[in-house]
Amino acid sequence: PSPGPSPVPSPSPSPTPYSLLPLLSFPMHLPTLLLAGLALGSSLLAADLRLASPLSDHMVLQREKPVAVWGWADAGEAVTVAFAGQSKTVTADAEGKWLLRLDALPASAEPRSLVVTGKADRRLEVKDVLVGEVWMCSGQSNMQWSLSQAYTGDIEALASAFPNLRIISVPQVGTQEPQKDFKGQWEAATPDTVKSFSAVGFLYGRYLHEILKVPVGLIDNAWGGSAAEAWVRRETIENDPRFSLLMAGAKQREADAASAKTKADFD
Repeated sequence: PSPGPSPVPSPSPSPTPYSLLPLLSFPMHLPTLLLAGLALGSSLLAADLRLASPLSDHMVLQREKPVAVWGWADAGEAVTVAFAGQSKTVTADAEGKWLLRLDALPASAEPRSLVVTGKADRRLEVKDVLVGEVWMCSGQSNMQWSLSQAYTGDIEALASAFPNLRIISVPQVGTQEPQKDFKGQWEAATPDTVKSFSAVGFLYGRYLHEILKVPVGLIDNAWGGSAAEAWVRRETIENDPRFSLLMAGAKQREADAASAKTKADFD
């Protein structure tokens, strides 16, 4: 498989891929975001102190750029994040949301903990955090094609034990609304864990890891056959007159899908 060209947005009534960012069909660098582990162990109750889903054990932070750390707490709660000798504090807004940025960090393969504290004894610890290169691997089938499906995938997998190369996959969940969280888990690259990961994304990341000699984090967010417009916010397309006819068609298909006849057909 090989990366394809960047898609041209157009409207569609099909479910939007479960994504946090508009993405292209090739590995994309995310220099200003901290992209990290998922499936945080904390409860998802609104009043709990918690981190956004891309932040968990075994994550990799982007080197040499300010690193965003964000999550939720009680409204007005002071939240402090400590990592690699830095300590930053922010106050959650009226909806309990908070975000701060750590200063740029040099690459480091030393496993460290990122600690988040709030009021009273509220505390979160994200363990085994590295600093290096973080890349998003997204697109359609060319990027989704797994290493196990590649012609030499079995040999490539056997040669892929890299404890400082970390991978995570975003689940394919269709939704019309932008999402804030998703389920997943960062893992070190091993002959077993890489088999189901994007072949193009993994091989690209492995080259980076071997050439740059720094930790690498890869996020697989590809969805084969997904419409290009599904990666773009609906209001963006609606506000662009070039896509007025396409939006008209999309709205008609939505109306048809919601009709009594369609509901009867699928009941």
